[in-house]
Amino acid sequence: MYRLLAVLFVLTQAGTAYCADRLAVFDEAARITAEQFFDPGMNGVDWDAAVTAHRTAVTPGMEREAVAAEVNALLACLTTSHTRLYTQDDPAWYQLAGVFLHGSEEIAAALAPFLPDGAPIYAGIGVMTEARDDGLFVTGVLQGHPAEAAGVVVGDRLVAVNGAPYHPIQSFAGRVGTEVTLTLERTPGEYRDLVVTPARLDGVTMFEDAMRASARVIEHAGTRVGYVRIWSYAGRKYQDILVGEVLYGRLKEADALVLDLRGGWGGASPEYLTLFPDRAMDMTRIGRDGTAFTVASGWTKPVVLLVDDGSRSGKELIAHGFRALGIGPIVGETTAGAVLAGRLNVLSDGSLLYVAVMDVRVDGARLEGVGVAPDIAVPFDPPFAAGADPQRDRAVEEAVRLAGGG
Repeated sequence: MYRLLAVLFVLTQAGTAYCADRLAVFDEAARITAEQFFDPGMNGVDWDAAVTAHRTAVTPGMEREAVAAEVNALLACLTTSHTRLYTQDDPAWYQLAGVFLHGSEEIAAALAPFLPDGAPIYAGIGVMTEARDDGLFVTGVLQGHPAEAAGVVVGDRLVAVNGAPYHPIQSFAGRVGTEVTLTLERTPGEYRDLVVTPARLDGVTMFEDAMRASARVIEHAGTRVGYVRIWSYAGRKYQDILVGEVLYGRLKEADALVLDLRGGWGGASPEYLTLFPDRAMDMTRIGRDGTAFTVASGWTKPVVLLVDDGSRSGKELIAHGFRALGIGPIVGETTAGAVLAGRLNVLSDGSLLYVAVMDVRVDGARLEGVGVAPDIAVPFDPPFAAGADPQRDRAVEEAVRLAGGG
């Protein structure tokens, strides 16, 4: 549903380096937003006045992150999702580049000068974080990635790497495969040093790998509950992984399923809900030796959907359809209310500008700014949670109940 547009980049140093005056980048972002934003009235904002007010804070020699912060303060005036600037100092830059890289030749060409390895690769440990006034907290740990192996858990406040203040990109640059000391605060006043080995994370494949690693069967009260976390739903490949696991793979024999859509990236299509029909057809194949293998055309056993305020965009379409079709209960928190169509722009310094270019209605209703409320509300504030996950626990309990377990 996304239409892609690449803005021509400026080559300022042949073959090796690209740079752009910081004020020019600010102006570039402001202009493109005005040209592409889905509402020509700019959501009631006096755009020229807002641009002028924020522009005065930008100087040619500002750090890239500081310029991005000023641009994002400007974009925040629009109070609209899918409208933000990302720089290469942010893991989201590589992740978003991975989402769009193979969707358009224009995007691929515009990104190429900023991808020395030909892919959006960065050194990292595989965590999702949230910046708060009192620090940077872990909101998600990607399964199968270095942070999980080192013992990092949801709720940890990330403090330092090798004694220097934690930075999601700079702390690990040039340290792939080399052990570093990660200092974190698990509960208030309880500091720990963990040894972690950063890895090359590819924005194209990292969420596929984590999704596969997340799939498992949880034994609870005599019931087998299949669990899988879809960190990103931006592409058919994620649905193919899900179908493979629940119809043919590790979750096939589970009594019920928990589908975890919390956090990460959206991009899902409502058609993916056809995996959960009212009735399914079984097909059994019998070999020469009498070995039989039966596969169903869909999942008809109980399924629980798990969402939170980080479930956004296409994941919210799934949540809406989940309820509208009566597939099963929704557990967690109200979704983000971020349901617009976005376009990706590659700016002259390599920054990625995401702009909401289309409004969206779902069954005639506007989910932007509203979201989808859960049937079973389970509030959860991650800081200092020490790895607890009451939302997942409640979803598993509900799956057991629906399966007729104890």
